[in-house]
Amino acid sequence: MPKLGFGLMRLPEQNGEIDLAHVDRMVDAYMKKGFNYFDTAYVYHGGKSETAIRETLVKRYPRESFYLATKLPAWMMSGPEDRDRIFNEQLMRCGVDYFDFYLLHSLEEGVNYDTYVKHDCFRWGMQKKEEGKIKHFGFSFHGTPELLEQVLDEHPEVEFVQIQLNYADWNNPLVYSGRLYEILRSRNMPVIVMEPVKGGTLANLQPELEGMLKDLRPDASAASWALRFAGSLEGVMTILSGMSNEEQMEDNLHTFAEFEPLSEKEKQVIDEVVRKMLDMPLIPCTSCRYCCDGCSAGIRIPDVFRALNTVRMYPEDNRPQMYYNGLISKSGKASACVACGQCERVCPQHLQIIELMKEAAEKLDKQE
Repeated sequence: MPKLGFGLMRLPEQNGEIDLAHVDRMVDAYMKKGFNYFDTAYVYHGGKSETAIRETLVKRYPRESFYLATKLPAWMMSGPEDRDRIFNEQLMRCGVDYFDFYLLHSLEEGVNYDTYVKHDCFRWGMQKKEEGKIKHFGFSFHGTPELLEQVLDEHPEVEFVQIQLNYADWNNPLVYSGRLYEILRSRNMPVIVMEPVKGGTLANLQPELEGMLKDLRPDASAASWALRFAGSLEGVMTILSGMSNEEQMEDNLHTFAEFEPLSEKEKQVIDEVVRKMLDMPLIPCTSCRYCCDGCSAGIRIPDVFRALNTVRMYPEDNRPQMYYNGLISKSGKASACVACGQCERVCPQHLQIIELMKEAAEKLDKQE
């Protein structure tokens, strides 16, 4: 398996459509260097990513020369009959007879996981493997460590797991990169990494932070550091990069053509970069939940603070917003606070909860 995978979620566009000529050049450069893992999904680019890879890869290269991965989306299913409907459409879109890797897309607590269980998608996936339509079956994961262990216990047939992993999210309380990786390694489960550059965030660091990296490796890009962090971990099968132009492709190919694991000194520098990234005031809530009893608006205050803290630490990350939107589907919004003060009277940490609810409302409710 190649260490660098080509993620097809952020392909270059022109006039609102995927720029196929541009993608042709990127595919050619990638294949020429000996890399051949392509990752798409039913929903990427409004469904056009799969057809784009048919035109730019499948029609232009022998089928046995590349690996192709795609995914089944829970949120596009209303019944078990949709499994085959979507799968057959994907085969047609991609112009192939089988997929090398097939994933249940974005497995997490709540609707997505419940849908996969309800429609018996794990057994169905193994059936497709027996039919030769899938070579390897797994899932992409956005849930908690507890759910990951549960799924792996219940479904030992799974062959690989794809997780979000990068140095900024290693201890992120909503992403759990480090803990998820440790669980998978303890079970010798192959890991596919997504978001190694955190949606581009780690390729565009603040000047002070980028300067810390440049001091040690003047000619290396910030993105290369993030990719080498993921690539230096044992058990990582492939690292997906959603490259959207030839410059990114060239930089990533340079990183992996003669891959160098991080040195101890480089690991220390990354630790310092992360420390500075996170060196900002956070709400010292201990989640005792005393504040929840008696809240007339039904706000789950510690959980709102969890999202707000993550927004403060990772302002470019959309996960806090997703978490918050799920939270308020079952409880009150931050903007529903009536400033009665009951919560502040019982808070052992003496937090200014009313003011913090205003900040949460400003940063989270306006994006809902």
